[in-house]
Amino acid sequence: MNTEIKIRGYHTDLYQHVNNARYLEFLEEGRWQLLEDHLDLETFMKSGFLFFVVNINISYRNPARVGDTIQVQSGLKKIGNKSAVIRQKILNKVTGTVCIDADVTFVIADIEGRPLKLEADLKQRVSQIPLFEE
Repeated sequence: MNTEIKIRGYHTDLYQHVNNARYLEFLEEGRWQLLEDHLDLETFMKSGFLFFVVNINISYRNPARVGDTIQVQSGLKKIGNKSAVIRQKILNKVTGTVCIDADVTFVIADIEGRPLKLEADLKQRVSQIPLFEE
């Protein structure tokens, strides 16, 4: 799954490249797009299920600058017993250069905020998210 974003001046810092905190927002945009495209989020949330990010491991590889168009690639990496991992990369669309890569661990919780085991129907729903393609 790919999400495109054009880098604007307000995305950059004093050094004229995308600020590290902005990449987290770009990753979040990519995850929202991924979930909206592959899950019925409205029904999912009305059923009392909530997504919570519990860990982000991000590696900054190359800068993106004003005028660049980036692609946020997102897909499921693995499903565990109580958490799952979405793999994401941000690439410069023109050069193909990797700007960052990240593994984002999330849990699904009930309305009280308690993490749930990813089994049976819940695991099947999460499995609807396509796998990350290298």
